[in-house]
Amino acid sequence: MASVAADDVLPIALQRQQRRLVILLLLAGLLVVGFVVSVGWGAVSISPAQIAAILLKSLGLGTLFGGDMAAEGSIEGSIWAFGRREETVLLAIRLPRAVLAILVGTALAVSGAALQGLFRNPLADPGLIGVSTGAALAAAATIVLGNSLAVALSARFGFELQASGGSSLGFLALPVAAFCGGLVSTFLVYRIATRAGQTDVATLLLAGVAMNAISAAGVGLLVFLSDDQQLRDLNFWMLGSLGGVTWTKIGTVAPFVLGASIALVLFSRHLNALLLGEREAQHLGFRIEWIKRAIVLLVALATGASVAVTGVIGFVGLVVPHLVRLSLGADHKTLLPASMLLGASLLLVADLAARSVVLPAELPIGILTSCVGGPFFLWLLMRARNRGVW
Repeated sequence: MASVAADDVLPIALQRQQRRLVILLLLAGLLVVGFVVSVGWGAVSISPAQIAAILLKSLGLGTLFGGDMAAEGSIEGSIWAFGRREETVLLAIRLPRAVLAILVGTALAVSGAALQGLFRNPLADPGLIGVSTGAALAAAATIVLGNSLAVALSARFGFELQASGGSSLGFLALPVAAFCGGLVSTFLVYRIATRAGQTDVATLLLAGVAMNAISAAGVGLLVFLSDDQQLRDLNFWMLGSLGGVTWTKIGTVAPFVLGASIALVLFSRHLNALLLGEREAQHLGFRIEWIKRAIVLLVALATGASVAVTGVIGFVGLVVPHLVRLSLGADHKTLLPASMLLGASLLLVADLAARSVVLPAELPIGILTSCVGGPFFLWLLMRARNRGVW
């Protein structure tokens, strides 16, 4: 009987691995399709063949099509032919926007999955526990008070300091401030909700609500103190948007976002151990407190850098990991990379909808994700209550 049972386990394990691999491949295919649709859809339609031709030309490989892929499209009548308008729209507007959507969707989704594993509850989210709003408050303070602070420091120490503009310090000031704000907010919420090594989920959510309220009050005060230009910038942070992105901004935040996201995936084995409980994981040889601090730091870095370029985009870190967990289970070795793929795809689709629903205007993407994520969160709360979790 024991040998039969052992023989049955191996096919079941192989079936699970094959199912997970198929789902990961489907998610990767969904991301590719979402990317092509996102950069091709709009007032200026760009076909997949034209997208490939423009990208290859920008890499110096346009002669692969048997001719010089000039900006005006030298292969007349070919599916690869494109004009200067298509090239400009793709490379200067849609491609950086799509790349930013992939980066931010990846960061928010993997951050949410990591926090849910750390707190051992599917209701944890960077927005719900105050990470996003804390980062937004710090970024808003940098926008409104940054120039005044730079002038004061210049007068005090006798050197020129630009709070914004074209200097490298100016580009780094906003993501660094957002990172610090997200880190401080996360640390405070975590400390309030943790007692004797145990994190209470209800206290965690309540502390997150309080932190969101404090951050919202701070942003409101900054709105009151801001001028017209700063008010427009603050409106961007409060609603969230992928508009106005440039390759320079992407290059500034991409190392933070990618580095933190990849590092979180490396903690999959640690998060699996934490599913057993902190005491059991410690008996297995894991340094629990170090793992907690590292994950919180990486989540704050990924979320803070994302907020620095897009503003607050809520519920991606809540919805995506839960959907993946329903399909693939709680193994973080699969959950984290699958969440990254689905998060990137979801934000691409959300951005496409945001710039298509109210043409010729653009709907802030934060409003769209909240309209979808809010009801989903209420469903999670009702589901948890009916199952007797709380």
